[in-house]
Amino acid sequence: MDLVITLVILLFSAIVHEVSHGLMAERLGDDTAREEGRITLNPIPHIDPFGSILLPLLMWFATAGQFVFGAAKPVPVNFSNLRNPRSGMALVSLAGPFSNFALAILLVIPLKLNLASSIAEPILLKAILINLLLGVFNLIPIPPLDGSKVIASFLPREWMYKLLELERFGFILILLFLYTGVLNTIFVPVVVIFSSIFGLDLF
Repeated sequence: MDLVITLVILLFSAIVHEVSHGLMAERLGDDTAREEGRITLNPIPHIDPFGSILLPLLMWFATAGQFVFGAAKPVPVNFSNLRNPRSGMALVSLAGPFSNFALAILLVIPLKLNLASSIAEPILLKAILINLLLGVFNLIPIPPLDGSKVIASFLPREWMYKLLELERFGFILILLFLYTGVLNTIFVPVVVIFSSIFGLDLF
């Protein structure tokens, strides 16, 4: 049951993440995501068999439930349609991680107002942690993660393309960082700071 709850939270959070990319792109001049029916919380258009199902399961069993990562199918964005492609790339990329941080903060509210039952409380805490991890993880500047596009938007054109071309090696780098513990050095301080600010026990 814990695995099912985790997968449901992860999928919903990843969908919010992707929809936020699409909404920001639409606001900045590109309605590709809207035209392809991706501005919706309906999970069906967003499910990616590998990123949404297989990858989280592999991570769950490989780390004994200590770390789970997954992704929804990326929303299509045509950066050349944006009114300012350079700054637009950064803003569209940041919209996803920031939506996860915002969702984590919103989920704190029922806990601090004592509105959560004994059953709901651990689920809310798990959802907060997952959204924090998704937000931080996607800001890491490794292609295809959002952080790489933020960095790329500030680089000269030649270097921008060179960075984005590393996307084919991105998954290998992510796994390497995961199994060497590098990601923990990034995640743990963020979770500790968030927990101390809001008085939560997320570990």
